[in-house]
Amino acid sequence: MALAPRLVLVHRRTEYQELVARHGTAGQAGFFLASRGRSLEEAEQRHHQTLAALAEVAAAVPLDWRRTRVERGDLARFLFAPDDIVAVVGQDGLVANVAKYLDGQPVIGLDTDPGRNPGVLVRHSSGDAAELLRAAADPAGGGRVEERTMVEAVADDSQRLLALNEIYLGQPGHQTARYRLAVDGQPAEPQASSGVLVGTGTGATGWCRSAWLERRSELALPAPDASALAWFVREAWPSQATGTAQVQGLLTQDSRLTVTVGSDRLVAFGDGMEADALELFWGQTVRVGVAATRLRLLV
Repeated sequence: MALAPRLVLVHRRTEYQELVARHGTAGQAGFFLASRGRSLEEAEQRHHQTLAALAEVAAAVPLDWRRTRVERGDLARFLFAPDDIVAVVGQDGLVANVAKYLDGQPVIGLDTDPGRNPGVLVRHSSGDAAELLRAAADPAGGGRVEERTMVEAVADDSQRLLALNEIYLGQPGHQTARYRLAVDGQPAEPQASSGVLVGTGTGATGWCRSAWLERRSELALPAPDASALAWFVREAWPSQATGTAQVQGLLTQDSRLTVTVGSDRLVAFGDGMEADALELFWGQTVRVGVAATRLRLLV
């Protein structure tokens, strides 16, 4: 007999909880903000909205289902099961944070603050949780899944990193990064820059788009479901030893961007999660391209 589905409820600490943890008490946090012309009331209101949404989603879980919760800071230590259903309660960025740890499990994005969040990945309200959970458990019953392309970096020592929006390669302290860059076996170019961004269609509305706009690039940024990536070198420095001929491009399903480390140490991290990064040292090579894994988002 098959086990009932397990719901994994993903959330993060609210701004209110972070403030109280930093200052010790709500009163101290309120005093700190008041001395700067701010109020704790706004953060407290959003905190209660989040708690109410979490409670509403928890109440919608069928009684025979298994369930568990995981906070964003614990995702790297949490083991997802193949048949899990994942409900992300929070902001769009939280979906990106959890996507790298999944392997095909359906994801439901639930917005705790409609109107304040863009709602690109968290498209639903907590009041729709019961219907969405039924659809996720029975895709044939009307649940539609949107698959979004992800990007992966694989180092020559088998380290692997997945991301939904983008992967950044560069110095951990954001100093000048030195490396050799090549695309699809073309001659490698030595470069010195602020780092390299490789982004998906989902990430094309964020960091990669900023690089695209700043460069006034004519590249056609990929769609979220396209098996393609856009890459940009940030502030490449021309010198006698370093070039700027290869600073942007598109990667297809079968192409790879290869970076050989020329600094003492570089890192690669995804979706802004610097604490979960690949460590890369002089002489190592990392290849970046379209990942076989995709985010399966219930829409």
